[in-house]
Amino acid sequence: MSISSMGYSDRVWIRTATIVTFTLTIFVSASLLFFVQPLYAKLVLPKIGGAPAVWTTAMLFFQVVLIFGYLYAHLLTKWLPLRWQLLTHVLFWLTALTFLPLSTSESWSYDASQSTALQTLELFALGVGLPFAVLSANAPLLQAWYTRSGGPSADDPYFLYSASNVGSLLALLAFPLLADPFLGAREISYVWFVGFVVFGGLLIFCGMLAMQGTRQTPVSTAAQTSSHGLSAKQIAVWIGVAFVPSSLMLSITTKVSTDLGSMPLIWVIPLAVYIMSFIVAFAKWERLTTAGLQVPTLLALACGAVLLSDTVRQEAAPIVILAYVPVLLVIALFAHRLLFELRPPAEHLTVFYIALSVGGALGGLFNSIIAPVAFSQEIEAQFTLILAAALFLLRPWTFSPRHITIACLASVPVLLVFGTIGNLDVLGHGLLRASAAFITLATVLWLFRDYALRIVAVIAVVMVPSFRAMDGAMLQDRSFFGTHSVYSENGLRIYNNGTTTHGVQREEDYGRRPTPMSYYHPDGPMAQVITSEFGAQADQIGIVGLGIGALACYKKPSQTWAFFEIDAMVDGVARNPALFSYLSECAPNSKTHLGDARIVLAQNEFEFDILVLDAYSSDAIPMHLVTKEAVQMYSDRLSSDGVLVFHISNRYYNLATPLARIAHSLGLHGAAQAHVVDDEALKQGAASSVVVIMSPDHSRINSFLNQGNWVPLTADHKTPWTDDRANLLSALKW
Repeated sequence: MSISSMGYSDRVWIRTATIVTFTLTIFVSASLLFFVQPLYAKLVLPKIGGAPAVWTTAMLFFQVVLIFGYLYAHLLTKWLPLRWQLLTHVLFWLTALTFLPLSTSESWSYDASQSTALQTLELFALGVGLPFAVLSANAPLLQAWYTRSGGPSADDPYFLYSASNVGSLLALLAFPLLADPFLGAREISYVWFVGFVVFGGLLIFCGMLAMQGTRQTPVSTAAQTSSHGLSAKQIAVWIGVAFVPSSLMLSITTKVSTDLGSMPLIWVIPLAVYIMSFIVAFAKWERLTTAGLQVPTLLALACGAVLLSDTVRQEAAPIVILAYVPVLLVIALFAHRLLFELRPPAEHLTVFYIALSVGGALGGLFNSIIAPVAFSQEIEAQFTLILAAALFLLRPWTFSPRHITIACLASVPVLLVFGTIGNLDVLGHGLLRASAAFITLATVLWLFRDYALRIVAVIAVVMVPSFRAMDGAMLQDRSFFGTHSVYSENGLRIYNNGTTTHGVQREEDYGRRPTPMSYYHPDGPMAQVITSEFGAQADQIGIVGLGIGALACYKKPSQTWAFFEIDAMVDGVARNPALFSYLSECAPNSKTHLGDARIVLAQNEFEFDILVLDAYSSDAIPMHLVTKEAVQMYSDRLSSDGVLVFHISNRYYNLATPLARIAHSLGLHGAAQAHVVDDEALKQGAASSVVVIMSPDHSRINSFLNQGNWVPLTADHKTPWTDDRANLLSALKW
């Protein structure tokens, strides 16, 4: 029966069913697409390690696959009849089912001698590549099918894009807020599997509805889109504008993850803000214009410049992190609304979306692959902020050297307040100074609001100082796992990894056996364990997390020490006697096992009397190293009366309670010590530290408790963290 021969009520029902089915299908597809991103990244972390760059590289993978998905949809609708489009896409969906439920290959292992970024991309491709590719094609493909369905507004299907973005946003928020806290990764994978099966049924139904509509209104099998009338310059502008919010979003994610740890909630908040800006920017709100967003964007640029400078101490990171969110939202909204205003006619829609996906992927490529090689510092955010200011240049403007001259002169008072030039110590190094810098910079930008080139010049002048190398730095470099710097200050050689000091040596100790400093000084908890009577008699000692090798100077000649380090650059720093001499003086022949410590320990038969876990970069927590399965494996590598030593000093998280739960569940005995040093010790290079020790031997822990510095480790009987389920936020210091 044809639609034309049906009764009015039947036609209304079919039209309603069509719009509901297509809207539901594209909503489900987008939800699955964005839900799988944090899900699979979480599954991958135990394989690669807890580096913030894992998520940045994952985003690159997803963005690149999205391009291929859009191209696939474009070519499918251009060259194949609708029936063959449906058959081809369903065959790919059926093949993707063989990759589910999602998991990582048991045989895959990390090779520290190879590129970590490329290995991460390989792991994602093998595990989730095809299912993600199938989902990534649906936004343009289903919109093209809907135009053939005869449904309401079939000639203007862009409302489906809104359904897609809403599904994306809800899925991103649902994972860290609903799924991750209450379900394990394997359980979530099975739920996702069911959703993927349901999507397949909806997809087939959409194809049938589209074919039924085509029978009533025949349409040429050739695609309705073409690139006729589009210039290369126009496409390049779309790509360039799309690059800015993508790169800024990833830069902010890296900064936040470096301080607070790699976990789904931290990953998805910037991405959710990015998606939200897309939803709002592409809404048909006539009052929302780039002209109206000009002043908010100038304020966001000023705030971003302050946040990315050194006007706020690192200890204020939680407040700084909250401030990044509105900065990203406003700048992304401005960029995406600019894209909306630059959008082409509907006939070029697929080319437009391909250009946007290319711009987004280039942002991922820049942040995850190019920047770590090209720059010795994490300056992607500063660079992108200058490009964000350059978006104002897309408006009509007249070039004149006078613009640059005036902007440079106007930047002088800004730089004075920033402290880049001059010395305004009266403002301190915190909120007062940051507020003064923001007000000054915002005022200058507002005065230049009608002069795009001056705006760009001011932001560039203010940001350029943050590109320079650290004054007096002996080393400043970066790897996949973070930034590294070595410098001298007040007679001390200092090593920073990320935002945290991870090693100190007195310069006067060079040429002789040095005394360990920082967390490892002789009065500290770690030194107490290693220099105790038991420690002095120990034969085999393992250190997870090399740092600068300070603990090595507690090594006895009769002992065998082994170090475990995931970052080859750290090993290079520690073994360079021109930088630090702990290893060269005290344990030059001790081996460093490169790779993720948990994987290396699991693959080799070690037996240690003492195993020290000190594997944190900055304040980020590598979750896979503090789960029940991880601690079980560590204890399996201990002698019967051996001791595990966990260094858990952290600005934001208290890991003593989660470790107590794990110890209780495994039948291990434990103690903890929060060692606080006085001001005089701080001046001498010592540092406060928090340490937890565990052992299968109760008497071994009692021997430390009897010293008076240690307190028993008591559990609250709640569920311990596991590889499948762990909530880092539960350990947050409030």
